[in-house]
Amino acid sequence: MVSASFSPVLSVFTWFKDGVIMAVFGKRKTATPDRTSDVLERPDYGWIWKPLLALLVLYLLVTIALGFWWSREPEPFDVSRVVDVQRGNAADDTADAASAEARSGAVTAATLMTMVDTLLDKPGGYLRNDMMPPGLWLDNQPNWEYGVLRQVRDMSSALSSFDAGEPESVEAATQRFQANSRDWLYPSTERRLEQGRDALGNYLVALGAGEAEGFHGEGDAMVAWLERVDDRLDSLTSRLSASVDDPDVLQGVDVDSEDGPAKTPWYKVDDYFYEARGSAWALMHLFQALQRDQASLLEAADATALVDGIVAELERTQRRLWSPVVLNGSGFGVFANHSLMMANYTQRAGELITDLSQQLESVEVGEGDASSPSDTDTQRQDEGAEEEGSDESSNESVEDSDGEEASDESNQE
Repeated sequence: MVSASFSPVLSVFTWFKDGVIMAVFGKRKTATPDRTSDVLERPDYGWIWKPLLALLVLYLLVTIALGFWWSREPEPFDVSRVVDVQRGNAADDTADAASAEARSGAVTAATLMTMVDTLLDKPGGYLRNDMMPPGLWLDNQPNWEYGVLRQVRDMSSALSSFDAGEPESVEAATQRFQANSRDWLYPSTERRLEQGRDALGNYLVALGAGEAEGFHGEGDAMVAWLERVDDRLDSLTSRLSASVDDPDVLQGVDVDSEDGPAKTPWYKVDDYFYEARGSAWALMHLFQALQRDQASLLEAADATALVDGIVAELERTQRRLWSPVVLNGSGFGVFANHSLMMANYTQRAGELITDLSQQLESVEVGEGDASSPSDTDTQRQDEGAEEEGSDESSNESVEDSDGEEASDESNQE
């Protein structure tokens, strides 16, 4: 036996020996644990991907449903009823301003304001500058908005020449509407549209208070706007017709395939279709407004029937599209060609606008012959009552026999 006095020495020797052996030959293998509790368990995170996948699927379903809802086109509105509504909002519910008789030009200004409200307040709001889904994925409604916005810009620019004075509020509105249609940083496009609408509201209040002159009876001012509209429709007709690269098919639309634009790519067919649809929606309301604000001028030029024909052609462009997508067929095939149908309507409307411009040249109406919007509406109601009475007595019914491309938008805006 080893005495107790040598025990510390043996312990140190044993520790030194084991250290040398491990340094030379490496660590000793540890014995395999014979119990499962001796093994350090690693956490299992495999369950996390299941709720994440469920959230992703739910997000996609919600965005797809919102996309369908936001893609619904706004319904037309009655231009004869928007004056009181817009004047009341712009005047901050002031009784005198809301009840005063408006001068000529109030219907057009109120119609412009309602069109801007439609862009801002429709399902999804203004979508053209969206940076997140589902607005980022949509293209039909953004192009429809662009068509409406271009007509708002053109009419707001023409209001200064329509009015006998020089309203500063109209100039301010025109400047706001010219902002880029895709701005999303402050000030965003929505903010610019709101500012332009408020400026038009000030002009509308000034018309009711007698502080603005109102529309004069000169046809040349209207002719300048009509020529701009005609150019817009010609451009849309050419691009819509370019969806078909077949000269025989284009003969029915009276479009020269040699001088026209290159064939429209398949992914641009619906873009041009909805831009034309938005432009026609805006023009339909603007011509209805001018029928009331410029009634005396149209009667002096014997052009009332022409405006009715233009409105009828534009209303046909708003017929319901039963197909879920814009078809690009040809001839008597299985699929229709929605672009060519739209081109027929826009071309016919453009031809009538050209005739209207020719009849309005150098036509003037004195101040005493000017009629207010309320007088025009009363006259239309009386005429409608007379026609209804004559129809009931006879029991007879008679049937009525910069759109700029994306590459040019930066230059326009």
